Parts: sequence; structure tokens; C-alpha cells
Amino acid sequence: MLARNLRARHLNMIALGGSIGTGIFLASGYAIHVAGPGGALAAYSLIAVMVYFLITSLGEMATHRPTTGSFCEYSSRYVDPSFGLAMSYNYWFNWAITIAAEISAATIIMKYWFPDLSAVLISAIFFGLILFVNLFSVRVYGETEYWMSFIKVAVIVVFIILCCFLISKKSEFGIANFTIADGPFHNGWLGFVSVFLIAGFSFQGSELIGIGAGEVKNPEKSIPKAVRTIFWRLVLFYVLTTLFISLLVPFNSPELANQSSIDSSPFTLVFQSYFGHGFATNLINTIILVAVVSAANASMYASTRTLWYMGTTGQAPKVFSKTTKYGLPIYALLATAAVGSVIFLSSFIGNGRMFTILLTISALCGFIAWFGIALSHYCFRKYHLKGDLSALKYKAKLFPYAPIIAMLMIVAIVAGQVYTIDGKMTASVILEQYGALIVFIGIIIFHKIFSKKQSSESGVSYSAWDHEAEKLPH
Repeated sequence: MLARNLRARHLNMIALGGSIGTGIFLASGYAIHVAGPGGALAAYSLIAVMVYFLITSLGEMATHRPTTGSFCEYSSRYVDPSFGLAMSYNYWFNWAITIAAEISAATIIMKYWFPDLSAVLISAIFFGLILFVNLFSVRVYGETEYWMSFIKVAVIVVFIILCCFLISKKSEFGIANFTIADGPFHNGWLGFVSVFLIAGFSFQGSELIGIGAGEVKNPEKSIPKAVRTIFWRLVLFYVLTTLFISLLVPFNSPELANQSSIDSSPFTLVFQSYFGHGFATNLINTIILVAVVSAANASMYASTRTLWYMGTTGQAPKVFSKTTKYGLPIYALLATAAVGSVIFLSSFIGNGRMFTILLTISALCGFIAWFGIALSHYCFRKYHLKGDLSALKYKAKLFPYAPIIAMLMIVAIVAGQVYTIDGKMTASVILEQYGALIVFIGIIIFHKIFSKKQSSESGVSYSAWDHEAEKLPH
């Protein structure tokens, strides 16, 4: 059994801090470079609205039935066992591979100070550090993540204040950056569509309030409180930040195109423009390093708890459900760490290229997971509650429009990835862009066939899973 040792302040910071990392500090500049300020702002704004719909949907289900495993259990219970199984493996892999993506970013940052240091050695140090923190109880994780997230939030607030000051000193308030070259919508429709995965990757982690629901004290009060504040945080920390970066850094700046160097971070560029190179640049780079390590820490937590849940339900080997006397799912943690160790492949294909591949894969897995949240909520209200909302302690707004809009947006975004800026859709690009979706659909089909065969041989309907689900630990 997992211990309920997370407090409300931990949950709030986990929900916020888990989504503040590589996406905003590194990838946001590249998004502006690809789509221009108009395309990037539109993409981030649409994703913010969609994620708000998803978080309120998840908040309703998590308050009604708090559980570690979150929407993975909801997908099995309210949609279909095969869909839930695929969702569980997708979400576990999503966060396990995100560990590698964040460590890849941390390695890029360290190369700024130590260009001759081996990338494999840097990756190994950070990988070991994150694994070490997660070997302790969830209370230690919560406290560590709380303070790292606090630092990230403070830096973004300072960054926004600094941006306001710099914009006030610029002529035309930086609007000129929107009209240079082919701005504000650089690369037109293709540019706009291309950055949705980057924007989606940036917002991943907002749903961690559902993962932590099974280990938080007083979930009926803590979860709704975290949900109510998430939208304004999303607007402040993503949309507003993207706007200020666009006003201060020209989207056609060559530095924004380079994802293999910390010099491409728009935060670094802005601080350099005001304070110059030296102490200020080193300071902001250090804080960005804390941010990505924090995000990797949150990724390790989320993926470990998902695999633990899968072990308790029989979706994965039962060994993953075992915990230490402190409530730590040790075997799930070690298996997750094994997948996250894919980061060491960067020594063969290059750290910058590795980061791009991992970001794309993780982003698609995240969109699949978000689709599962929306569909689970729709089925929860439609077929489980059947209109009787009296049992709900927290009610999501705009049902059924919110989950339906979210699902339609996700389908459109994922389908739109078939278009690329250079127009080349090779087999490797298809595998990179849609590999996770192909595997997801494959798991559903395989499980459907296997469970039907098993059911016919035993004479027991697979719907018996619903009965077993009532025994799940919470």
C-alpha cells in the first residue's frame, strides 16, 4: 500500500512544477522560431484552454474516486478494460521516456559550463541523483519537488517582471518583432500545426494532480483547490511568457533554432540582453538546470506510480505492486529507471537530436493520455452517473462540451502532424511521429483478442474485471 504523506501544498506544486521544465525553458523558443509569434501564441493559448478542460474533468473523477493510477484506472472502469490497459502502458512509457528527455536537456545545459565533459558522464550523474531522491518515501519526494518547483515559479515571475521593464524601454513595445519577415505566422499553416506537439509537451505534467491523488491527505479539499488555480497558472506561465519572449527576441533569430545548446533558451537570451554575459547568464542557466531536474524528478514519480497501479490490477506483473515498509514501490521504480536509461543512447546519435526525438515521442504519448482523460470523463458522466450528480463533491464545468471539444482538438492536432515543414514524410519520420499511437492501438487490439480467447476457454465473461476492480487499493 502507498502511504498518504503528500500535503495540499505538495500537490499544488507537483501539479504546477511537473509542467514547468524543458518545454518552457528550452522548447518554447524553438516553437516561436518555427511558427512565429502569432503561431506560437495561438498554439499555446489553445492548448491552455484544452488542458484546463482536461484538468477539470480529471479533478471531478479524482475527487470522486481518488486513486494512484488516476485516469488509467478511470479508463478501464468507465471506458473499456482493453482501452485502460493501453492507456496505462502509454502513460507509464510517456513519463519514463520524459525522464530521458529532461536529462538530455540537463546535459545540454551542463555542456555550457563543461564543453569537454562526456555527455554520458553528465547524464549518469543526473540519472543517479533523480533515482536516489525517488528511493526515499513520498514525503521526501514531495518536499524536494515543492522547493524545486518554488524556485522555478519564482524565476518565471522575475522573468515576467524583467520583460515588462525591458518592453517599456523598447520603441513600439516590441511589436516590430511580430511583423518582420513573414510574421506573425511564420511558415503559415504548417508552422502553426508543427508546434502543437512542442506546446503539448510543455503542458504535460498538469495532470499529475490525478497521479498524486492516492497519496494526498484530504483529497476532497486538496484536489479541487489545485484544479481551480491551474488555469491562471497556465495562462501566466506559458501564454504570457511566450508573448514576452516574442516581443523581446525576433523569431528569426538563429539562436532560437539551435536545440543543442543552452544559448538557444529564450530565457538566457533575454537575461543576456539586459545583464550581458557573466553572472546573470550563469544564474539563469543554473535555475533552468534546477527546472529540468525537477521535471525529471516528477516524471520518475508519475511513471513509477503508474506502473505500481498496473501491478495491483494485473495489467503488469504483480511484482511491480510490491512496496517497502515506507510505501515505496521499489520494483516499479527500478523498471521505470531502466526505460529512462535510454538517455545513454545520446552518445551515439547526438544529444540535440536525442532531445528532439524524445520530445516528439513523449508529446504524442501525452496527447493520447489526455484523450483518455476526456473520454473517461465523458463515459463517467454519461454511463456511470447517468445524470445523477448528487454524489459529486466537485463538478467540472461545461459538460459535455468541454471533454468533447478536448477530444476533437487532440484528434485534429495528432492528425495534423502528418504535415511537416520540409514536406518530407519518410518512414523514420512516420515512426517518430506516430509510433506511440501505432503501439497504443496494437495493445488494444491484442488485448481484445487475447481476453476474448481467454474468456471463451474459461467460460467467464471478461466483464468480471469490474468486480475485481472494486478491490483495488486506494
